[in-house]
Amino acid sequence: MLDVCYHWDKLPVPKELSWFTKKWPARQNPLDFSGVWRFSELLPFCEEPYRVTIGEGQTVLQQNSALAAELGMHPKALYLQYEGLNPSGSFKDNGMAAAYSHARLVGATASACASTGNTSASMALYAHSCGLKATVFIGKGKIAFGKLSQAMDYGAYTLQIDGDFDDCMRQVQDVCRQLKIYLVNSLNPFRLEGQKTIMYRILEQLNWEIPDWIIVPGGNLGNSSSFGKAFAELKELGLIERIPRLAVINASGADTLSELVNRRDLRWNDGHVDQEVIADYYAELDSRNYRPNTVASAIEISRPVNLKKCVRALHICRGVVLDVSDEEILDAKAQIGKYGLGCEPASAATIAGLKHLLAEGTIGPDERIVCVLTGHLLKDPNTTVNYHSQMQRPFSNPPVQVPNDLEKIIELMKA
Repeated sequence: MLDVCYHWDKLPVPKELSWFTKKWPARQNPLDFSGVWRFSELLPFCEEPYRVTIGEGQTVLQQNSALAAELGMHPKALYLQYEGLNPSGSFKDNGMAAAYSHARLVGATASACASTGNTSASMALYAHSCGLKATVFIGKGKIAFGKLSQAMDYGAYTLQIDGDFDDCMRQVQDVCRQLKIYLVNSLNPFRLEGQKTIMYRILEQLNWEIPDWIIVPGGNLGNSSSFGKAFAELKELGLIERIPRLAVINASGADTLSELVNRRDLRWNDGHVDQEVIADYYAELDSRNYRPNTVASAIEISRPVNLKKCVRALHICRGVVLDVSDEEILDAKAQIGKYGLGCEPASAATIAGLKHLLAEGTIGPDERIVCVLTGHLLKDPNTTVNYHSQMQRPFSNPPVQVPNDLEKIIELMKA
């Protein structure tokens, strides 16, 4: 695993974050309109002619007073960072804008990824926007069709492997090495450079003030890794005085990070992460032929490629890790939708995790919290329909059957 490191002392870095506010009047320039390249001084790995944008990063940080009140928080304490407004409907577009800029820089002609859905949709969109071939590796039966439909519609060549995401991840790495294809999964360090900008936009929308907590879903751990790197760099540059705390939320059916950090005491240890602890656990998974299983398909990963970088981020941000059940995720998803933002199941792990952190006192009800909602509701519409029409959960809202009779319709509506 590689990091992108900069010689900051040789680069023109702004003296304060509010400097970036001046980019707003220049938004007719596509690179200043981009929520990634607007912060190019903080990811200066390629020159302007190579930078790729299709309008990513026009996202919303919504203060959600109604949901905060339902969770027992101060009405102004809860913010939802909605990445579902990106061109392909997920946070992945931030990273792809950066990765494909690097791909152009090095002269790549073809790209590939393993995916549970969002990566494939974003990769296909960006690959064809800048003329690269795109191949997607997906696991058999392990992808939400709302996401798969995007990859197909955007022209990607799709290979369905008889295995899960981890199998696909192994295969795509070997294929890319042998065929010299540009790999855009989040082990690509330039992907993570683009994903740093989610944090910059949050600070921008908070008038450059630092929240108390950032809460993010787990999965392949690219987001959490990039967030830690972003804040470490901002602190190093003197652009922030303190670093927010980080909470990474896994699904119980894909809880590798929780197992290793909370139950096997895996730590950063000044960069000397205990590989033996990781190897022993993965050997256990192999011995029982374990496969992750969760309704939150975007985080259904048992061998996250950014594990060590995430452990570093936890160290930088004094982070915590926990896992939540599918039922908790689906209930939280319905609550988020009820109060104004539709999201995919993985996104809702943030609110499900926040409930636990509030209940145990790790987070106080008056602290300022930002939950990152990673993808749009329509990424996995079947899950939403099933929750409301077939499940009997606390927030289910099924349609009511009524005869084709005006009086009975009015009677029901008055009830």
